[in-house]
Amino acid sequence: MLCCSSILSLHVMFLFYVILLCEGKTQLPKNLTIKAVFVFGDSIVDQGNNNNITTIVKCNFPPYGKDFVDGKPTGRFTNAKTPADLIVDELGIKELMPAYLDPNLQAEDLKTGVSFASGACGYDPLTAISAQVIPLSTQLNYFQEYVGKLKGLVGEKEASYILNNSLHFVVAGSNDIANTYYTIGFRQKQYDIDSYTDMMVDEAADFIQDLYKMGARKIGVFGIPPVGCLPFQRTLSGGIARICVEEYNQAAQLANAKLSAAINGTLTKKLPQSKLVFIDIYDPMLDLIVNPDKYGFEVVDKGCCGTGSIEVVILCNRYMSSTCEDDTKYLFWDSYHPSERGYRILVDQMVKKYINSFT
Repeated sequence: MLCCSSILSLHVMFLFYVILLCEGKTQLPKNLTIKAVFVFGDSIVDQGNNNNITTIVKCNFPPYGKDFVDGKPTGRFTNAKTPADLIVDELGIKELMPAYLDPNLQAEDLKTGVSFASGACGYDPLTAISAQVIPLSTQLNYFQEYVGKLKGLVGEKEASYILNNSLHFVVAGSNDIANTYYTIGFRQKQYDIDSYTDMMVDEAADFIQDLYKMGARKIGVFGIPPVGCLPFQRTLSGGIARICVEEYNQAAQLANAKLSAAINGTLTKKLPQSKLVFIDIYDPMLDLIVNPDKYGFEVVDKGCCGTGSIEVVILCNRYMSSTCEDDTKYLFWDSYHPSERGYRILVDQMVKKYINSFT
């Protein structure tokens, strides 16, 4: 029989273990407090908001969510967790980030952050309109509604404290370039790529300033990845060899350069006491594509779902599309979105590189 001191020692060890589990993997700087995380933008961080609107841009069906809790499809555009989930877990805030429009959203979730993102959204308002999804302007309206709910839950003073000490991430732009400008071509008669990226950055700047007016102070803006290397774009425009489409990648780099300049220059000067951070995704993701062996990937030009060359959203389904044997060897889950393992590598690099920038 264990003596009282032994039982007490085991109890203390158990509590210490639980504390370690809850702390997250990243050690935050001493002068940085993060109360919650909020995300806005497109399918990369849509946690299921599109489930609740009338659009074909949905993925709340198998095989999406194959490696999620209980293999459940939730509307996340990947096989398991998204960057939003991985970020809040990495920071020790909570395991999963819920969608704001989730009918089962709990009041307690409001204190630690939600996703307002909508798959197929972009900075260009036409991008969301053409896909019948939630534009950034409406995401902002939902955020305003959220702030009202939060004040009712914790009081105005505590709500302001939470908002001022939270991270706000914006993930958009890929759909503007890959779909609205190039694949569908809606904007090509109206803009050349230089003027189109100017418009995108103007819209992004307006959105960031609106977030600031609503209490956001720490805002991270994700750059656009090398969209010309997405399996879908390789298939459509990469020729027989399905090479990366250099024109699309150059457009992404152009938009990134302008967006970074705006964030680090004009916007930082305009918004006192803010921490605005441009997060480069282009180079880290291109490195995964160019040097797959370094990261343990075997396939980087196709997705795990179906043939991997064209299947995305409704084309990636259990009736028409089988999945690869081991999705951890694939950078992409479908022809547009990375696998959870791909996301994990990118998020791990991102948090380590940029977390100090928010102090």
